[in-house]
This record gives sequence, structure tokens and C-alpha cells, in this order.
Amino acid sequence: MSVHLIGGGATTAADAALYAPFVAEAFLRATRVGRVRPRVAVISLHPEAEEKAAALGELLTMARTGPALELHLTAGTPGEPIGLAAIADVDGIAVGGGNVENVRAGLEPVFDELRLLVADGVPYLGVSAGAMIAAEGSLGSGSRIGGVVVSPEDPGEPGDELEIELGIGLIDVAIEVHVAQRGMLSRLVAAAESGLIAGGLGIDERTALIVGDGALRVEGTGSVWRVLPSEGGVLVSTIGI
Repeated sequence: MSVHLIGGGATTAADAALYAPFVAEAFLRATRVGRVRPRVAVISLHPEAEEKAAALGELLTMARTGPALELHLTAGTPGEPIGLAAIADVDGIAVGGGNVENVRAGLEPVFDELRLLVADGVPYLGVSAGAMIAAEGSLGSGSRIGGVVVSPEDPGEPGDELEIELGIGLIDVAIEVHVAQRGMLSRLVAAAESGLIAGGLGIDERTALIVGDGALRVEGTGSVWRVLPSEGGVLVSTIGI
């Protein structure tokens, strides 16, 4: 099974096709364990968690081609970690966006179980911050490295220092999101050039990166940017174009 990472922005019925590969894998997983209707955990740690969890669940429902999904919605509260019950006995796990530090902190107690489930064939879907925390080293929300601005900041409001925290560890390179839309490629380049990360992948909005057993697969309307340290600098290329 695969890890499905969406760079944000895919929130309308027209974007449902981006979620279809994840839903299809959840159906395959359900079939293997003898279920007709896949059980999918939908987790939001957004400030508007109930609304966002329901919206993500609706997109997954629109993406299906078979029987109805059995959705298990979890609307998290900042400062209250998600428990194992939220991801128990499921055929797919979908994690939405929000503040990346809050999303990471809320799910950290179940990182080990998430890794075990994915290794056992349960597909993972991360959207925006949910995609960022899938990495072994998760980028935070900071906009400065060594005090130098590396990504857009609000005028008159100095940003925080970029920090790398422990992620779930489903993939071994850092993930950046909202890349073209929010000017985040510069942050990914600066993080690689400074040695904060060993390399990274940046995903545009309305774009999905699917990481499975074969080659990386890109779906949607944008680009996935590959950033790797190289002799004398950083090498930037795109995947899927």
C-alpha cells in the first residue's frame, strides 16, 4: 500500500479525483480482511476540526466508485493527543491540515502504531500539514534559518526559526506543501542548503504525490519539486512534468 500526500487546496468536488487512488487502496485493504465497506479513519487537528473532518470525509465519499465508506471522524483539540481508538481496525487513515506543530503533537503518541499499520498494508493520506508530518523529519512552520528570512512573512511580524521535528517516518525526505501558491520552494531550498534536511519534496496545491513500491507518482494540476544537496549548492528538479 502507498502513502498519499496532497499539497493542500484540494477542497472542492472537482478535486475528488485526487483522493480516488487512496480510496481504491482502502477498498483493496478491506477486501483482504473480509470487509465490503472500508473503514477509514479521518482525523483533523485544525482549529475548525469538526467542520474540516466532515469536509475531508465528504471528499473521500465523492472519490469512491464502490460501496459506501464507513468513516470514523475524529475532531482533535489542541493540547489533547489523539488516542489509539481513532485508528483502530481501519482500512485507511486520512489526516487533514492545520498548524503543523499542532497536527504533529496531536498524533505523536500514535506514530508507532501508524507506522505499523502502514507497514501492514493500510494506506495513509496526508493533506497539507498531514502530508508534512508523514516524513521522518517534519518541517515546522518557521520562516527563518539562522535569523535570515527564507519564506514569506507577514509584514511587520518577524517569523520563527525553522525547526525540524520527529515525524511519523513513512518517507525518508522532508515534505513541503503549498509550494507554488505560498512561495515555499525557497524555504525547502534553504533548508537543504543549510544542512537542516538531507533533501525534500515540495508539493503544489491540488497536487498529489503517491509513494509506493514503484516509481513516485504525481497526480493533479501542479508540480512536485525535488530538492537535493549537490556539490557547491542545491539541485532542484520537478517530478511528473
